[in-house]
Amino acid sequence: MECIQKNHELILSKISDIHRSSSFSKQKQPKLVAVSKKQEDYKIDKAIECGQKIFGENRVQEAIKRWQKRLETSLDLELRLIGPLQTNKIKQSLNLFDVIETIDREKIAIEIAKNFHNKVRTKSFYIQVNTGNEPQKSGIDPLQADEFTNFCVKELNLPIVGLMCIPPINEEPSMHFALLKKIANRNSLPELSMGMSSDYEDAIKFGATSVRIGSLLFGHRQV
Repeated sequence: MECIQKNHELILSKISDIHRSSSFSKQKQPKLVAVSKKQEDYKIDKAIECGQKIFGENRVQEAIKRWQKRLETSLDLELRLIGPLQTNKIKQSLNLFDVIETIDREKIAIEIAKNFHNKVRTKSFYIQVNTGNEPQKSGIDPLQADEFTNFCVKELNLPIVGLMCIPPINEEPSMHFALLKKIANRNSLPELSMGMSSDYEDAIKFGATSVRIGSLLFGHRQV
């Protein structure tokens, strides 16, 4: 059994140390988003016991099964969608997730706007940017990010607060983090969701406000 409490304490300590020595030390410490996809229930409960409040899920249906009851009994938990969103799952997602980090195309943005109102659970959104222009990955083209952000904010009146990215596996992640930060600055977006178990330390150095960590916290997940 993985020592989740020890892992949790170690990750938070590293986040704090790296943030304190970074160029962004005067800003708030980055949040830890625990990636709970395909993790066993006892691991999730242990993380909650350790004080972890923010969790990230990739799939809507899996998240509903795992989190609906937990969210009803634990009002201080925050759930984020960090995986692709399909149009037929938008209504469910808006009533389950506090934050949706993966707006990646006009069709999705328009459908969200049609169903978004003050009674849904979701309060804020991120735009996913495909910084590596990888055809197999979701995300808006970096060259279209400014125009798309403007469309979401000005025309659709969506509360876009930040950007997220997943750098290519075979490239230096720092240049992708730097690119995302530049796009966020141009569009006055304060939040940056970037960095995972393998590269979160670099992400913090480039201004991440939240990092998405799964295996370092929970150990290897179920296949």
